[in-house]
Amino acid sequence: MLVGEAMAMRTGSEPTTARSSLRLRLWLSLWGLAWAVFGLTAFTLTGRPGWAAACGVLLVLVVVDLGVIVHRINRRSERPSGTPGWGREPPRA
Repeated sequence: MLVGEAMAMRTGSEPTTARSSLRLRLWLSLWGLAWAVFGLTAFTLTGRPGWAAACGVLLVLVVVDLGVIVHRINRRSERPSGTPGWGREPPRA
């Protein structure tokens, strides 16, 4: 940080008013899943085992990420309305 540079003040309400982008992340993961399956199939059929293995590893990572995303979406929908965070109590003044 430069000497004369001013920092923006935080209000402290960011965690309670922040919006999640889980739906966008879900669609991007599905797009990655489609390309990983396509790459795995194409490289397997053309006889390139190294690239097929790389697409297989990518496929595993995408499936794990999809599992995490779906879990977080389900956990968010189970949360009762009016709670500010992921089961955390609001800060006390």
